[in-house]
Amino acid sequence: PQKTSFHRSQTLGYKNGFAFSRLPTVGIGRERLYVNQLSQAELDELSKRPMLTYRQAKQAPPSGFIPAHVAFDKKILKFDAYFQEDVPLSAEERYRIRQVAIYYYLEDDSMSVIEPVVQNSGLLQGKLIRRHRVPKNDGGDHYHWKDLNRGMNITMYGRMYRIVDCDPFTQVFLESQGIELNPPEKMVFDPYTELRRMPMHKYVTPSDFDQLKQFLTYDKQVLRFYAMWDDTDSIFGENRPYIIHYYLADDTVEVREVYKQNDGRDPFPILIKRQRLPKTFVDKKKSFPSCVLEISDQEVLEWYTAKDFAVGKSTTLLGRTFFIYDCDEFTRNFYRDKFGITDFQPVEIKKKPLEEVPQVIPPYNGFGVLEDSLQNCFSLLPKPPRKDVIKMLENDHRVLRYQVALESPNPEDRKRRFILSYFLSNDMISIYEPPVRNSGIIGGKYLGKTRVAKPGSTTENVMYYEPSDLTIGSTIEVFGHRFVITDADEYVLNYMESNAESFPTATLQSLRDHFRPRQVLKETAKSDIPMLGTSDQEMDELIVQAQEEMKLHKYLNNKSIQEAFLQCDTDGSGILDKAKFLALCDSLSVPTNSFLVNKLIDLCSCGEDKINYRDFLRAFPC
Repeated sequence: PQKTSFHRSQTLGYKNGFAFSRLPTVGIGRERLYVNQLSQAELDELSKRPMLTYRQAKQAPPSGFIPAHVAFDKKILKFDAYFQEDVPLSAEERYRIRQVAIYYYLEDDSMSVIEPVVQNSGLLQGKLIRRHRVPKNDGGDHYHWKDLNRGMNITMYGRMYRIVDCDPFTQVFLESQGIELNPPEKMVFDPYTELRRMPMHKYVTPSDFDQLKQFLTYDKQVLRFYAMWDDTDSIFGENRPYIIHYYLADDTVEVREVYKQNDGRDPFPILIKRQRLPKTFVDKKKSFPSCVLEISDQEVLEWYTAKDFAVGKSTTLLGRTFFIYDCDEFTRNFYRDKFGITDFQPVEIKKKPLEEVPQVIPPYNGFGVLEDSLQNCFSLLPKPPRKDVIKMLENDHRVLRYQVALESPNPEDRKRRFILSYFLSNDMISIYEPPVRNSGIIGGKYLGKTRVAKPGSTTENVMYYEPSDLTIGSTIEVFGHRFVITDADEYVLNYMESNAESFPTATLQSLRDHFRPRQVLKETAKSDIPMLGTSDQEMDELIVQAQEEMKLHKYLNNKSIQEAFLQCDTDGSGILDKAKFLALCDSLSVPTNSFLVNKLIDLCSCGEDKINYRDFLRAFPC
């Protein structure tokens, strides 16, 4: 039956104020107690007859009772055990062996299971089963120390433990209680943990050279060489300085760049990282790839060593030739003691003079002012060209005006007249076309203020039009358009006469010859002699001057002009209506707005509305 009571009997009593111990009559839970009953030897002793007859023999007092929690206090049985745990999701292990210690406490028959903590195991270790009375089965029984022995399996809460051994105290206690112990077994260890504890096997080929001794001897000792790489043969190449470090501890080489302030290069200090550099390769086979990630001793016949570097010699490292021109003091001492070299005279590096590359200025593209556009070829941040401020202040608001005609194969353009303005303050030219009603051409600004270069000028030698180039009858070319100067303002003549030393004589004479007929007519108009009384000599002089002016208009065809007038004169009288005459002149592009032509028309007038065109045609000889 299942036990429900765990009461203990009272063993302490008082009598006459004194405490005394009593022997328990029953055990825990009122079980029958066999401890206080007499043994067989005691019963035999009591059955003997006493030797004395006069009275009854005295009985020995019973021994003192010691309770279990006092008798077995801090007495613990320890068993070494293990259990096996499956590991389903691992490619390296299928099961895991976990070693535990089972403790049995004699004072209250409780048990606990503790797993020793293994460092870096990744498992929750320590106390697996807390201290309590562990149930043995579903019938209410609990494990007793009599149920424990070496070489047996014990199941607690669904997990089976294998007991392999116990400590000496447990062995002595069980043997004193008459339990026959099984022989001890060897503790089973976890195979994966043992595999991790084994050192990794390294396949190292034994070497005759003691690298450890080399490292301990030459650690932190570096040879420093100053070298120069000549790259002037390539485009934009130059002589670049480098520092070569040779590490004596492991025979590695490092090449570092030398940077100067504001040299314009990116800060990459290492050209070749620290590594062993091959000097001579083994003859490669056809199957060996030309590009490999790492080079082993099998492909290299000889590596670079300290004896391959010397001052005044060239060394080729990974395809680049470095000329060593100097070294530091430690390197000199090392070569002097190791190899007996004493010549360390540094080599002076002479820089090659830079070749002067001529600056080629591109041709002018026509946009903007040439001096302003030329500044883009000299600087990334162009500055505006300097202006002659004194000239601008002295010649402010001084403008020379000329009348020009456009040379064009189109008959519509021959009638067009333009006004060319030359600004003396900045030598700029502007062209304006006066609007003409019913001409079909919109007048207005033809060319804004700009400096006009002469034909054939280059960006290196620019020649601009000056006032001396603007003579009557001369042709100027403005951005592909040719203009003929036919007339000028009287201010032009007055300005040039007042500054005659600044202009050539031919320019001034052409203006004087052009303005002389006008001056004669003005003087005649001021006089009292009437116009109609003009002599034939004056008429001939005026016709000669008109012929000279018409020569400037190269587009006029004198023969076609005469034929046109003869066709209009149907009656052959030699006289035409003034309106019909002027319309015919406009159709033939005759410059009727010219002063000489107007004066010639006035001299050829016969009355108010009639004109003698025969005298007028004398100015257009065939």
